[in-house]
Amino acid sequence: MINIVSLAGDGIGPEIMAAGLEVLAAAAEKIGFKYKIIEKPFGGAAIAACGTPLPDDTLQAAKGADAVLLAAIGSPEYNQAPMRPEQGLLALRKELKLFANIRPVQIFPALRHLSPLKEKQIDSVDFVLVRELTGGIYFGEHRLESEKAYDVNAYSAEEIRRILRKAFTIARQRRKKVTSIDKENVLATSKLWHQLADQVAAEFPDVTLEHQLVDSAAMLIITDPSRFDVIVTENLFGDILSDEASVLPGTLGVMPSASHAEDGPSLYEPIHGSAPDIAGQGIANPISMILSVAMMLRDSFAEAAGAEMIEKAVAESLNQGILTRDLGGTASTAQVTAAVVNNLN
Repeated sequence: MINIVSLAGDGIGPEIMAAGLEVLAAAAEKIGFKYKIIEKPFGGAAIAACGTPLPDDTLQAAKGADAVLLAAIGSPEYNQAPMRPEQGLLALRKELKLFANIRPVQIFPALRHLSPLKEKQIDSVDFVLVRELTGGIYFGEHRLESEKAYDVNAYSAEEIRRILRKAFTIARQRRKKVTSIDKENVLATSKLWHQLADQVAAEFPDVTLEHQLVDSAAMLIITDPSRFDVIVTENLFGDILSDEASVLPGTLGVMPSASHAEDGPSLYEPIHGSAPDIAGQGIANPISMILSVAMMLRDSFAEAAGAEMIEKAVAESLNQGILTRDLGGTASTAQVTAAVVNNLN
């Protein structure tokens, strides 16, 4: 039996998780996918219940799972607290050794008008951003003094090769183009990154590699986003560029993500936060959670048919104008979920 750990978390998390699991159940029935959901506390909800954002029972369940679904974490009541929900996510990523964060960027035709870019700039936008998640400046030495400060950006060759190979493998399943982003004209870590990208590219002769400096890439994501297929970059640059790319569809509410380990369960989650201001009102947009479920079916369980079924059902629901308030509509979370389930037929 396949075990999937469900971490509903905080804010709108329980609402969108319920929607994602409802769609998963409907799709699973059609494709004959057998699984078991294991619900565990996480984030602020876990602090309230267990005194820690990542209880040991939750961690052990996640480590033993075949995949992990996370909805959202974060709550204003913990903003000034010594223990925050976000600490649980950082610890979970570390414990599961999640090194590759994957964010697909697509523009749904029904939502083109929401993009801040002109329609001619978002034509054919369909790329994946691959961010290294465990190395770089976030994990280097940090020192803050009264008159100076420094942060160490460190990468090993193996960390870089690992994420590059992940990007090239993804590109092989797409349009066979990788854009490696660095700052090799200034940074030593980027010089190493650039060299290793050329070496890894030789292992994938069917995939085209191009290099871009991070400042140039930031500009191109806005001015010519359709030129990209798979973007791969280090932790800091990936953090910034993935958030920049998230505005292209006009809303965070339709963007899923995945984080992968070399060996062990992957984590799937929306890229948005817990939206405590609308929690409990039944108006949260569940699409990013539903699409995260589709990513899980494809990436962790090779259930491409089920993933495509869900993605097409989501697109059809949007085409039908069944939209939550963040998309300019009036539909509730339950109504959007019901529409997706209905369109699975």
